[in-house]
Amino acid sequence: MNNILDIKTPAQSEASALKSDYGLENHGLTNLRMVYWNLPTESLYEEIAFRKEARISQMGAIVANTGKHTARSANDKFIVKEPTTEDKVWWGQYNRPFSADKFNDLYNRMQGFLQGRDLFVTDCYAGADPNYRIPIRIITEYAWHAVFARNMFIMPKTNEECRRHIPEFTVMAIPSFKGVPQIDGTNLNTFITLNFAQKLCLIGNTAYAGEIKKSVFTILNYVLPLDGVMSMHASANVGKDGDAAIFFGLSGTGKTTLSADPKRGLIGDDEHGWSDEGVFNFEGGCYAKVIRLSSTAEPQIYATTKMFGTILENVVYDPVTRRIDLDDESITENTRASYPLEYISNAIPDKMAGHPKNIILLTCDASGVMPPIAKLSPEQAMYQFISGYTSKIAGTEVGLGKEPEMTFSTCFGAPFMVHHPAFYADLLKRKILKHGAHCWLVNTGWIGGAYGVGKRISIGYTRRLLEAALTGELLKAPFVVDPVFGFDVPKSCEGVPANILDPSGSWPNKEVYMQKYKQLASRFIENFKKFESGCPPEVSKAGPKI
Repeated sequence: MNNILDIKTPAQSEASALKSDYGLENHGLTNLRMVYWNLPTESLYEEIAFRKEARISQMGAIVANTGKHTARSANDKFIVKEPTTEDKVWWGQYNRPFSADKFNDLYNRMQGFLQGRDLFVTDCYAGADPNYRIPIRIITEYAWHAVFARNMFIMPKTNEECRRHIPEFTVMAIPSFKGVPQIDGTNLNTFITLNFAQKLCLIGNTAYAGEIKKSVFTILNYVLPLDGVMSMHASANVGKDGDAAIFFGLSGTGKTTLSADPKRGLIGDDEHGWSDEGVFNFEGGCYAKVIRLSSTAEPQIYATTKMFGTILENVVYDPVTRRIDLDDESITENTRASYPLEYISNAIPDKMAGHPKNIILLTCDASGVMPPIAKLSPEQAMYQFISGYTSKIAGTEVGLGKEPEMTFSTCFGAPFMVHHPAFYADLLKRKILKHGAHCWLVNTGWIGGAYGVGKRISIGYTRRLLEAALTGELLKAPFVVDPVFGFDVPKSCEGVPANILDPSGSWPNKEVYMQKYKQLASRFIENFKKFESGCPPEVSKAGPKI
């Protein structure tokens, strides 16, 4: 905020009470009007209302509109190419190189732009496991982004911890600052630019809070695997007997929904690490899609939309009654809720568990041909992991239309992976073999036909199949080898009709079904050609056969 009249704001008197000794001058930020350090959510609410950044809905959740950008701007993400990291980064579509000199010029302009303005600082951690925890600093222009940071990351527990906090990485999110392509070398005005040498990420011209979250995830995806920790775009939960499960998947495949199982403890909904000690959450909160959220199908997530401290991004509300409408997609399909993990009643407080007994690879097959669940060998699991097949759901990225878009996002999170996919795949395979985890492919997409003809599989059936897999019940069922992909498909599961387990039975014409299935297999084969040179032969051979 550019407070040119120097008006005293609600939390100004307490702005420095939780200040770190490692001040913003260490980031080259000087001549600021006011810096608000580590304010509690209650104080930030007052600042949000005072600054008119967002509105407060019925029961207390914040409703924020992110403006032009209602999703990640994947084409505007860059990584600075410099000597210490350039031989480790998987350069290409998602890791676009950026000049170190241009980055310095961009940062100099941002430093000048911020003079005389207010900033909010949130000092926190990424990583629940103290052995692998990384101190981070989130510097934001908006107070509601500071609430987001408090929700999504792990906060210091004492005032002294705040005072002694020294960030290893810093993220600066300044939505009102625009890049200039002719000067800065950005594609357009929007940019997400990460410099591993300077341990600094700059975000400009977008208020979509997911950019902050995913920038930190990208940092962890680079740093932790170098220490032997598998970084995963995955949710995780754990049973009463300590049987942890990991759910890989892109946005819209069901990671958040399926991991929030009232019968199991929730470790986290999106980003995790797998170390030699077990699984741990990278975050302190959840960032769930809430479009058409159901109070019956997803009661725990639904309840968070009416809680103080939750941020509702781009959710439509009545300005008079302040009631929210989760079915209204007029702003975007990608409506989101950010809330602390403890808002889910069965969340695990320390956000950690032992080694997983089951690995679930989630896909949303919009072509309607893949089985709802299949048992994978370790080699087949690696093939599917590297392929990362799914369908992008409307709204999750800038430029997506209404219809799902078929995609292969390697490691089920290609936009956030910094190393080569084979590096992550090898690390994951070694952990699966060492700890004897069972691997499953679960399709949460369409049955009875492709999108527009068939219908999306019932979440009730998916939950039942998952329950059977996680408890070991499904291992006792008879299996049949899939004729195209070669994985094992169960022939029966109590509570799930046979024509759901065998998707060809739900199509009106089996010949058309098989034709579509082989077309999908061809796409897999063609996509995997770019990874064959870096993969062991047994993984390359674990794909579909036509």
